[in-house]
Amino acid sequence: MDQNAITLLVAVLALLISFYSFFLVNNLRKKNAAAAEKENFSSRPLQLQAYERLVVLSERISIPNLVSRANQPGFNARDMQMLLIESIKQEFEYNASQQIYVSPVGWEAVNNLKEQNMLIINQVGSTLPPDATGIELNKRLLEFVMTQKKGTLHTIVLEALNFEAKKLMK
Repeated sequence: MDQNAITLLVAVLALLISFYSFFLVNNLRKKNAAAAEKENFSSRPLQLQAYERLVVLSERISIPNLVSRANQPGFNARDMQMLLIESIKQEFEYNASQQIYVSPVGWEAVNNLKEQNMLIINQVGSTLPPDATGIELNKRLLEFVMTQKKGTLHTIVLEALNFEAKKLMK
C-alpha cells in the first residue's frame, strides 16, 4: 500500500471511531438523564408528602392546638401535663419515618419544636401549685405563648418547611 492509501485508511478509521464515540457518549448521557429524571419523578412526590406531614405534625404539636385538642376538664395539672407531653411524643413518633425524605435541617427544626414545646409544658407545669387544675395549666400555657415577642418557633418551623417544599416544586 502506498502512503496516501494508509493515510486515507487511518482518516476513515479515525472518523468511524469519532462517530462511534460521539453516539456512545450521547446515548449514555440520554440514559443517565432519563434515569435521573425517573429518580426525581419517583422520589419528589414522597418528599413533598413528607413535608406535608411534617407541617401537619408541627401544627398538631403547637401549644395552642395541642391544648385545644387534648383538653380534659376533670384533669389536675400534673395529669394534663403528662397528657400533653405524651401527645407530643406520640405525634412525633408516628411521623419519625418522614426524616428520610426531608433535609436534615427540616427534620432538626421539627425535632427542636418538639423539644421546646415539651420543655415549656414542663416548666410551666412546675410553677403551678400541687392542687392546680388542668384548666389552670392550659391557661398558663396559652398565656405564655401569647406573650412571646419574637414569634413562636412553631411559626419559624412552618416557614422553613414551606420554603424547602417550594424548592422541590420548582
